[in-house]
Amino acid sequence: MRTLGNFLWLIFGGFFMGLCWWLAALLACITIVGLPWARACFNIGLFTFLPFGREAISRRVLNQQDDLGTGGLGLIGNVIWFLFAGFWLALGHVLTAVALAITIIGIPFALQHLKLAGLALAPIGQSIVTTEVAQLARLDNANATLNNLRGRS
Repeated sequence: MRTLGNFLWLIFGGFFMGLCWWLAALLACITIVGLPWARACFNIGLFTFLPFGREAISRRVLNQQDDLGTGGLGLIGNVIWFLFAGFWLALGHVLTAVALAITIIGIPFALQHLKLAGLALAPIGQSIVTTEVAQLARLDNANATLNNLRGRS
């Protein structure tokens, strides 16, 4: 099912938006200062080409600890990203979603574009993993939180 979904996804705007992400990566590489964002753009571009069966998850949830991208510097990086590229990539995903939502067949693809639009607004501190890994990480994170709460009671 994932293979069929990813194939149809490429037809319904995934290929074009993946190229847009890679163009953003190329532009970020040219600036040298944008190299950290370029790597994120390239990874999210790969995710945009084949999104079914994978999802973006916060590295804080995935690793159960903060890192450079999930703290204050990550917030600053996301603000800079939003101002220079995030808004435009998110707008592209939203416009594609609106066009796809007109048909019943296009609704699942429109929803995926909306998820990618949210990722486009703030990609720093996110990791792309399989859906199963994301579910397990959320469960582990919930168990750790529950254990902490029980320990404090």
